[in-house]
Amino acid sequence: MSKVIHSKHFKHIILALLFLGWCLGNLDRFVINYAVVSISEDLGLSASSQGIILSSFFLGYAIMQIPGGALADRFGYRKVILFSLFSWSVFTMITGSAWSLVSLVLVRFLFGIGEGGFFPSGSKAIAVNYPVNQRSSAMSVMLASGAIMGVVTPIISGFALESIGWRTLFHIFGIIGLVITVLMFFFLKEPARIPAPSNISSPAPKKNASLKTVLKSPIIWGLFLSYFSIYAVNWGLSSWMPTYMVNVRGLNLKEMGMLSAIPGLIGIITMLLGGYLMDRIPAGKDRKISAVFGLIVAVALYLMSTAESIALFITYETIVRIAAGFVSTLIISKSVKSMPETVAATASGFVNTGAQLAGFLTPMLIGFLVDASGGSYNTAFIMLIGFAVICSISLLFNRRTQPALPAEPQTT
Repeated sequence: MSKVIHSKHFKHIILALLFLGWCLGNLDRFVINYAVVSISEDLGLSASSQGIILSSFFLGYAIMQIPGGALADRFGYRKVILFSLFSWSVFTMITGSAWSLVSLVLVRFLFGIGEGGFFPSGSKAIAVNYPVNQRSSAMSVMLASGAIMGVVTPIISGFALESIGWRTLFHIFGIIGLVITVLMFFFLKEPARIPAPSNISSPAPKKNASLKTVLKSPIIWGLFLSYFSIYAVNWGLSSWMPTYMVNVRGLNLKEMGMLSAIPGLIGIITMLLGGYLMDRIPAGKDRKISAVFGLIVAVALYLMSTAESIALFITYETIVRIAAGFVSTLIISKSVKSMPETVAATASGFVNTGAQLAGFLTPMLIGFLVDASGGSYNTAFIMLIGFAVICSISLLFNRRTQPALPAEPQTT
């Protein structure tokens, strides 16, 4: 067995780079939710077609979660992150040149494949560089990039889409991604490892032991279902709220962008706070507290659907974002705390596959429900409420029953 050596501030540099990279990833994936309004006008697309476009990314992204994690566990997180950044930046640029529904669906699917390796590799980097009792806090910092981009993206999109258009916007974001890829190439490193003394033998790793270890864990399957359910809510709202606020609530793009930023702004603080608290809540109580937050999500979604004013609507959406952010942080940080470092990326990738399958299915289902109901979003809200309840139940009964996990390598 080898042991990891790194400088005192090494882990903070790694986390800062992961945060930067995931800010870009969330920006690139979120902007389509706002651009799709303009894209649909230019290409004459229906609500069902919009749903297919929004879902195509998540199919590719979900497919790549487990392979991306396995590659990071085998070859190291740096190589996978660099490839992921470069490829998704290229496909972001190509999105701006799409000319039809088919071309958009194909490009967004390939974009998802490219980005799919980043999250499990980033989780691997956190597991390698941070002790168990600091991983929720570190993971919440990386996840906070999504909340930050939830604030930044609608503001940028609202103004940019009316001034430079969606094609130029995607071209610019792609170029920014290539610049960040170069930055990562020079500054993103893996800690050096020194071999164990020759007189100490260690068993040879079993082939495919990584994935088998993950699939035998009951808690991982429970987290998979919980993550699928809470992200059905997250991606359902993220993908359709811009269109809903314009078409149903009667807002223009700038008004929609400014108001959409409010829940995200508050979500940044609550997500970071959630990670801090998760490292300090006794084992067992975290799932009960998160189950309660899951029910809060369900109630707030119902109140959103019946809100008579835009002010009340945004207030209830903010409550949803706060509670859902807390639940999301618990689930994904628990995946890297419950499994040994050697399978951290695979475990994180498997659990995150649930979230991305939800991202694939939910926008498309909402599109079909809206078309089938003549433009009404009532059935869509009912579906999201159901997913929030499922998440709560799954967390409540998700007990750790697997045998003791192997010890992790020591770090210095």
